[in-house]
Amino acid sequence: MNRASTARDRPPEEAGEDTSFARGLRVLLTIADRGEVRAEQLATLLDTPASTIYRYLRTLTEFGFVDRRDGRYLLGPRLVIGAGTNVTSEQLIRVGDPVLQMLVAESGETAVIMRRIGLAAVCLHQVESPHALRVSLDPGASLPLHAGAMARVLLAYALPEILDEVLAQGLDRVTPETPDAAALPETLAMIRASGIGRSEGELVPGSVGMAAPIMRTGGIVGSVGVIGPRARCGMTWRARVGRLLTEAARSIVLSLEDEAHPGPENVTIRS
Repeated sequence: MNRASTARDRPPEEAGEDTSFARGLRVLLTIADRGEVRAEQLATLLDTPASTIYRYLRTLTEFGFVDRRDGRYLLGPRLVIGAGTNVTSEQLIRVGDPVLQMLVAESGETAVIMRRIGLAAVCLHQVESPHALRVSLDPGASLPLHAGAMARVLLAYALPEILDEVLAQGLDRVTPETPDAAALPETLAMIRASGIGRSEGELVPGSVGMAAPIMRTGGIVGSVGVIGPRARCGMTWRARVGRLLTEAARSIVLSLEDEAHPGPENVTIRS
């Protein structure tokens, strides 16, 4: 099975050419991963002169992608709004990993966590299927919000202006199965009605994807999903995975709440 990643999906650190855009995106992704960080720390982490870091931060701040607060930089209002501003990518990866492990054990297919950054869905973490023939997404891959169940769940629960921006920039057809602008609103409504996103062959021909939103008070934090080859993902599998994903999303939210409010009264024992 072909992997969903392509040259354009590779994270900036893997790009063959270190363009100005790639360097700026590295700054942005590092802020997303750390939650809050000082410019001097960014310079050290990225091995980049502080003057260059400040130049990127100034531009990112002007466009609303980054906010400055008490000398620290964090994601701005145009990228993560509501509950997501209080959850870092590192937290999602940490609390999500055991849940993904469980999903792989129960479903037999690759499990993934994504979050929205701007107008893209970024693959934060995955646990691959043990099968030799499997579908996988490279961690760090940036995917369009309208293509695939995991990305589209992020779009379904985003603010209306995000959908407006996605439609305004035009929808690329990754495969012939990727929904166009006319079909997108109906697919988003179906996700909001059922709480589950579904896709077939939209990123990788012959694949099936399913996903659920990771929701906290105030908004969506990310999506958790499973993707595999259509030959193994029939209707019985899809019904069972839909239930698993609902529980998986709930488990991740509970773990995030436990971290936010530690204490004996919040200890949860899970089998």
